[in-house]
Order: sequence, then C-alpha cells, then structure tokens
Amino acid sequence: MSKKSQKIWLGIGAALLIILLIVWLTVAFLAGDTDVAAFIV
Repeated sequence: MSKKSQKIWLGIGAALLIILLIVWLTVAFLAGDTDVAAFIV
C-alpha cells in the first residue's frame, strides 16, 4: 500500500470512530443513561 492510500484509510477510520462515538452518546443521552450523559451536559 502506498503512503497516500494509508492516509486515506486512516482518515476514513478516524471519521467512522467519531461518527460511532456521536451516535453512541446520542443514544445514551436519549435513553437517559446518566453515567454517559454526564459527559455531554
């Protein structure tokens, strides 16, 4: 794999992790899980 494609995949992986984190926090917040929701407020 070239350096360029490695950077692209790293960016995609990081973006996916951020999206998953946002979704998880949103679901936890809506579900009223206070341990996790405390991070948002």
